[in-house]
Order: sequence, then C-alpha cells, then structure tokens
Amino acid sequence: MRRHLALVLALALAAALPAAGQKTAVKDLAPRFQQWLDLVAYHIQPVEKDVFLKLTNDRDRDIFVETFWKQRDPTPGTPENEYKDEIEKRFKYCNEFYGRGTTREGWKTDMGRIHMVLGPPASVEHFEASIGLVPCYSWSYYGDARRDLPPQFYLLFYQRGGVGEFKLYDPVTDGPTRLILDQKKVEDPFDYSALYEIIRDLAPTLAEIAITRIPGEYNYDLSPSPRNAMLLADILESPKKDVNPSYATHFLNYKGLVSTEYLTNYVESYTTTALVDDPATGQRFLHFSMVPVDVNVDLYEPKSQFYCNFQVNVSLRKGADIVFQYNREFPLYFPEDAWDRVKASGLAVEESFPVAEGRYDLNILLTNTVGKQFSLLEQVLEVPPAKTGPALEGPFVGYKFETYPRDVHIPFKVLDKKLVVDPKKTFASGDAIAVLFNVLNPTPELARDGEARVVVKGLRQAAPVRKTYTIKLDAPAAGRVLSIPYTIPAGELEPDYYEVSVVLAGPGGLVLDQKTDQITVSPAATVGHPIANAKGIPLANQFLFRYMVAEQLEKTGRPEAAAGLYEEGYRLRPDYADGVVRYANFLLGTGAYARALEIAESLRKDEKRQFVLRTVRGRALLGLERYEEALAELLQANKLYNSETVVLNAMGRCYLKLGRKAEALDAFSASLRLNPEQPDIVKAVEDLKR
Repeated sequence: MRRHLALVLALALAAALPAAGQKTAVKDLAPRFQQWLDLVAYHIQPVEKDVFLKLTNDRDRDIFVETFWKQRDPTPGTPENEYKDEIEKRFKYCNEFYGRGTTREGWKTDMGRIHMVLGPPASVEHFEASIGLVPCYSWSYYGDARRDLPPQFYLLFYQRGGVGEFKLYDPVTDGPTRLILDQKKVEDPFDYSALYEIIRDLAPTLAEIAITRIPGEYNYDLSPSPRNAMLLADILESPKKDVNPSYATHFLNYKGLVSTEYLTNYVESYTTTALVDDPATGQRFLHFSMVPVDVNVDLYEPKSQFYCNFQVNVSLRKGADIVFQYNREFPLYFPEDAWDRVKASGLAVEESFPVAEGRYDLNILLTNTVGKQFSLLEQVLEVPPAKTGPALEGPFVGYKFETYPRDVHIPFKVLDKKLVVDPKKTFASGDAIAVLFNVLNPTPELARDGEARVVVKGLRQAAPVRKTYTIKLDAPAAGRVLSIPYTIPAGELEPDYYEVSVVLAGPGGLVLDQKTDQITVSPAATVGHPIANAKGIPLANQFLFRYMVAEQLEKTGRPEAAAGLYEEGYRLRPDYADGVVRYANFLLGTGAYARALEIAESLRKDEKRQFVLRTVRGRALLGLERYEEALAELLQANKLYNSETVVLNAMGRCYLKLGRKAEALDAFSASLRLNPEQPDIVKAVEDLKR
C-alpha cells in the first residue's frame, strides 16, 4: 500500500526574464481564455500575462491556466484550490452587485476592483445624501505587513455630485470638498482643518477618513500625507506578491523539453554553485546543490520508508549549441521517523562535473518523477583561464565538514574534506560555519611563511561585529593547490548579515588576493539544513572526467586541447568502449586517420560494437586513400545496419575513387532517401547523372 504525500517547504527563488516571441491579441483568443484573463486581471503578473499571450495553441494555454492556479494553491496536494475558489467567488459577487446602475461589468468598477483584490471588507459604513454629504460607502480592512500594507486602513467610495457610479475617493486628488453637497459651506477647498470640521459635524466617523486612508496619518494642518497615494499602489500590487513568476518564463522556455505532466508542476529551489580546482585530478569542477521548495514523496508502508526519485539533466550551451550534456538519477529513500526533519528542512541534490575554460550558459533541470515536478538552475558560467601566480579560490561556506577517503570524487569535496552546504547560508548560534578555500600556485616561500586571514564583518549600521581569524599556511610541501578547511563557531557572532572574506598574505604581510562570500546568522535557536544527497565516483574512473572536458573543448573549436585530453582518457582506460568510439570519431574529424585505426582495434572483440568498428576503420582507410580496404570495411558495416548515411556516403566516395560511378550513384541515392537535406550529396548525385 502506498500513500501519496506532498512536502511543501517555504523557500524562494529570484524571478527570471520573460522569453521573446510574438504575442496573440486578447481579442483573437478563444472566449474561455478571454474570460479567464478577465477573472485574473488584478492578480496576474505582467510576466505571466506576457508568457500566456506568447503561447501558440490552446493545449498549452489550458496547461498554463492549470499551472497558474497551482502556483497559488495554499494547500497543494489536496483536491481543493481555495485561492481559485475565492477569486471565482469574488468575480461572481462583483458582477452581481457592483454592475448595477452602470454600463460596465461589476469587476471593472472601482468597487469591483477593490473587492477582487482585497476581498470583502471587514466592515462597511454607508453615508446617505440626506445628511448633507454625497452618498458614500466606507470600507475598512486589516492589512498584511508581508504585503506592505498598514495594520488597518479605510477605502471610501462616493458618487460624484450625488449621481452615477461609486468612485474610489482619493484624499489628495479629490479632497474633502467633493464629499460635501452644499458647496456654499466651502470657503477654501484647501483648508483641510475647516473641511474636517464641516464633515465631522455632518458625520463624525467620516471626518478622518476624508483626509486619510490610514488612521492617524496626516500632516499638522490635517492635509493628507503622501502615503495615501502609495497605499493604493501597494494595495493593487498586493495580490501579485502571492507567487514568484519565474515558473511562467520556465513554462515558455521548457515546454518543448519537459513533458506535459511536469509543466504544471514547476517548483522553485534554493541553489548554490562553486567552481573548484581539484588537486586530485588536476581539473576544475563545477559543484552545485539544489533544494526544491516542494518535494512530492511516496510512503511505502511495509518498510516505513519515504522515497522520491530525482533526475538531473545538465547542459552547457554556447548560443544555441549544446557543447556538453549528461544525465544522472538520484533515487532517495529515508525512514518514516526522518519525516519531520525532511518536512522542516528539505532535500538537497548535489552533483559536480568538470568544465573547460570558457563562458557558457548553464542549464540544470531537476525532475522528481514522484509527483511529476521540475526545478531549474540557470546561470551564465564563466570559467576563467587557469591562474599562473598565487591566488585564492573561494571562500565556499557550509555548516560542517565530513571526512571521506581521498580516492573518491564527491561534490563539494577537496582531498579528504567534504563541505556540507546549505544554499540558504543561514546559521543558528549553535551551528558551525565551515569555510573552505584553496590557495592556488603557492610559491615555496608563500606556502612556508604566508598566511590567510578569514575576516567576518557584520553589515548592520550600528556597532557591527568584526572578527579576524589568522591561519598560518605552514605547508612547505604544498603542490599546485593548497586546500584549507576552517571552522568558526556561529555563537561567536551576533544575529546579522555578514561578509566572510579570505585575505591571502605573503611573507611580510603583502596582500596577494582577497575573495568574499555572504552569510546570515539568525536569531533563531536552531536552523534546519537540508538532507544532502550526492553520489561519488572512484578516482580510478577519472578517465571519464578527461573525456567530458575533451568533448567540451572539441565542441567549442579547440581541437588541439581536446586531442590531449582524449588521449589521456584513452591511456587511462583503453578498454572503455564508449570513450574509444568518441575519441575515434574525433580523430576522424581532425584527419588523424592512422591513430583512429590504431585505437579502433580496442573494439575488435566487442560483439556489440562491430558496426562502429567497421565504420571507423572504413572512414579511416578512406582518409588514408586505401579505397579497396575501406570499401570492404564499409560494406561489412552496411550489412550490419543499412540505414546510416555516414556509411552510405563513405561508400559512395570509395566507389567514385575506384571509378565505379553507377555504384556510387546508388550509394548516394540511398543516403538521400534517408536524409534529403544533404547539399553536398545532392550535388554529387547531380554530377553523376550528367
């Protein structure tokens, strides 16, 4: 028996930018979508509306509408969506009661707009014209500080001149004069004290409301304070603070990459990344941690275990081209008694991969197959050229260190110390602040006599805390990377926002480099940290890292550098078949035909890769102008699989070189039937037919 549960964690993520594209005019939408835009007119954010109008079909629009409501559901995982029900209830009420006596629909009136935004007032007071005032309604509300609203405020609606639709009254632009029927009583429309007295005589409870929306907030002469105008802006913006609009831009950008059942379940996440030189492999790795704010899990009751299944898809792009991509799966299980901690702190997925120098667009898609949810990490990744002189890397901040064997690569681990990170970087007084940094390229003098100073500086205005911790390097045998873990008790710091800086100083105190990160020390007694989940790779398999970086270098137009790493990867594990295939194809592309022939022999006894072996050998022999031998290999490959254009095209070229034009035409024609979009082959066929 399985029970489906939803885990909701209160976290946040910065919004993304809207994607470009043509927008559909509202009038051209199906009636149901026009009606939906009316329903959410005061709640939809500009980014959301922009994305909605860029969608090109009704199926995507239906999915977007569903996603819009899901993002605002206060009780996800339950059949009801109280937010949606409330907005529909308000809309119906507005059209039924506020459209009377006007040509406009009720939701479009001033009263309708406020009712849609704030809901029904806490109390209503009606002022009749018979008492010497224009007809008025005063609505009182209790505000929400989280939405920048005061504890209590009043909104007044009045009939201008005593007739027509009730309009929202503005103490500044309308002024108390507009509320008085007998204008002869008004000697000076800007004498707020006199106007206050006139209205107080007619309706005591209306007098203050006439000069301010916020009780007690007015100037010494009883004129309205500027905050009255700002309050209305805050009111109209308040429902748009219910949700981060990043889901909308992700919907537009990823609807072709994420299956439909996931699209309605975009989940924000806390994320952190770190670019770290790894002394064990000599390569730079990008480490990342993602903590989704909403994790669906299942409970397998016979074993009292919860589980979810994360899948990570990583890609590096240069413009529209993907230069590197890989996937990894993280099935997670935890005991039922760990539920409270997971519920409070969340689950973190950690991963790392090697990166080549360059500037990339990093895209990390994290999906949870339980509940069909997805989260995203998107950023520009700058991998600078390797430093040649002494420099700092970091600081990287976590809440503890763990010790692991040196012969395994784990995210956020350098040598034997793994930094356990929390992307929020928030600490309670009982926490440790774990600081990890690397000293790159230390000279013998620096490694022996230099020092690093960890400077923790509070950011508050009044008497900020400042502490300095000095670390003597004292590592005469240091290599190219000297990694230093250091721990600071958070209890030594007062609650505040802090900058954590590491200063590298050489002998004599000369500052060589400085790097900074930021943290928060909370006044809370305890702060929950997510349960970290990562996978290790034995360093015996570091040939994989060479192939990864080689692929990046190859696809960014750096064949010489790629060749060196492909060769290193091959020498570290000559029997790694996937690597042999990748390297062989690279060699063919760079014209290194003889070397391609050599390494292809590694596949000779691999029954599953005979097609690849024959193809590589055939293309290499073709490049070496050994056409008869090449054709024999290619014919063998074509017998194994006769629908590969690369093989057919190579066969055609061999036939041409051997003067067998009819057979060349047959091979090229067969290739074009598989893929007509081959201009060079089209031209070859045309030439042969002449």
